[in-house]
Amino acid sequence: MSDFHSPSIAYTALAPMLCIGAAAIVGVLIDAFVPRALRWSAQIAAALLGLVGALIAVAVLAGTHTVTADTALSIDGPTLFLQGTIAVLGIGSVLLVADRSPALDGGAFAAQAASTPGSADERAGIQAGRIQTEVFPLLMFAVLGMMIFPASNDLLVLFVSLEVLSLPLYLLCGLARRRRLLSQEAAVKYFLLGAFSSAFFLYGLALLYGYAGTVSLSGIQAATLTGQHNDTLLFLGLGLLSVGMLFKIGAAPFHNWVPDVYHGAPTPITAFMASATKVAAFGALLRVFYVSFAGLGWEWRPAAWGVAILTMVVGSLFAVTQTDVKRMLAYSSVAHAGFILVGVIALNRSGLSGSLFYLLTYSLTTVGAFGVLTLVRDPDGEATHLSRWAGLGRRSPVIGSVFALFLLALAGIPLTSGFTGKFAVFSAGVSGGATPLVIVGVITSAIAAFFYIRVIVMMFFAEPVADGPIVATPGGATAASIAMAVAVTIVLGVFPQPILDMANHAAPFYH
Repeated sequence: MSDFHSPSIAYTALAPMLCIGAAAIVGVLIDAFVPRALRWSAQIAAALLGLVGALIAVAVLAGTHTVTADTALSIDGPTLFLQGTIAVLGIGSVLLVADRSPALDGGAFAAQAASTPGSADERAGIQAGRIQTEVFPLLMFAVLGMMIFPASNDLLVLFVSLEVLSLPLYLLCGLARRRRLLSQEAAVKYFLLGAFSSAFFLYGLALLYGYAGTVSLSGIQAATLTGQHNDTLLFLGLGLLSVGMLFKIGAAPFHNWVPDVYHGAPTPITAFMASATKVAAFGALLRVFYVSFAGLGWEWRPAAWGVAILTMVVGSLFAVTQTDVKRMLAYSSVAHAGFILVGVIALNRSGLSGSLFYLLTYSLTTVGAFGVLTLVRDPDGEATHLSRWAGLGRRSPVIGSVFALFLLALAGIPLTSGFTGKFAVFSAGVSGGATPLVIVGVITSAIAAFFYIRVIVMMFFAEPVADGPIVATPGGATAASIAMAVAVTIVLGVFPQPILDMANHAAPFYH
């Protein structure tokens, strides 16, 4: 008689993921059957309804703890906090993608192009920046993978969700209609390096299965506590698994893809990758290390210290040398990965809650910063070279001030959300015995402040260039996305306590 049994599935606990999955499938059907003239609006509506539905489901499930699908998925406090964050980031990113106002498509230069010599094809090419509707179901499938990733209580499910979130991103990176070769090059680099890191992840998974005889995180934890297995398999497996996850968060020395991919991808997609992918990847990293390997802290923490220090130093120093705003923000994201690793290494409840809060604040600020980048235009598209931003704040004080706010938050200046986030993870690091690591974090934060403030000085105190870019008037969708980021950046800098309490209450993992 067969021992096979069907796993019990708590569909209510999976409601956030089901909403996103339904929106992705509906998006595919819209592209297949809805007339072309109606597709864009229908896709936006389906994506936003799915994301809002997921956010509502997270709010309803708050405070519950469910292990379902034969213990493969754990819907607990950290999972719900991260899924809510990803849903909010998804809404902000969809709004950035959805904006088809003439100014953002190049219409601001239409009169100039019409009055200058050139072929009709060149003038018609002004509208070549529009992204097609397949971007929305791809975004939703990526969000689905991101929702599952931090909830995975099983290494196989972790690997499958990693691929579900990665494959759409590889395609999304190559969808830019302007500078197509740069965009396609970014997509190929991301795909090749991502496949390579996935191979490391899968090999590490196999070694850990050989060590513990199971791919369950709780089963691996039990095996490490008994100490009666082959430690060589354990540490090799842990190392290879970590490589795959550190690649996704953009930690050094696995960060080389970050500046090229962030620079080449369409800016709304870069905003999505730089924020939501980091949230999902850190959520999975926290679950794996806090559940399966918390008892081995003395063994893996020294290596994690080295990775965190290298990540903070590389991200901060290389950002100083950049002459492109987009690449500067890319290296900035590398440095922030190092700061969040301080919370991971703390290996205590305050480290987990501080990391959750930091991920929320950093990711929303990042969406806003890249949203502003989409507004600074010249006839070739976005003007991202630093020299083109000279005097921008004097020509457009509102947009300049908004971007300055985001830069100050990323630098960790008091009364912004970035300061509160850094204080949370650095405090956790001190309480977890990682004071030297916190000192390195403070020093590299000071270095990072230099390149953020350099941009602010250039915007407000340098003379505007004669043929400088214009600041396009944002459409309603882009304005809403940036306004949401501004509100969160200010509110969580001035009144952070409710969200800090929420993160602290969510902190324990259940498995």
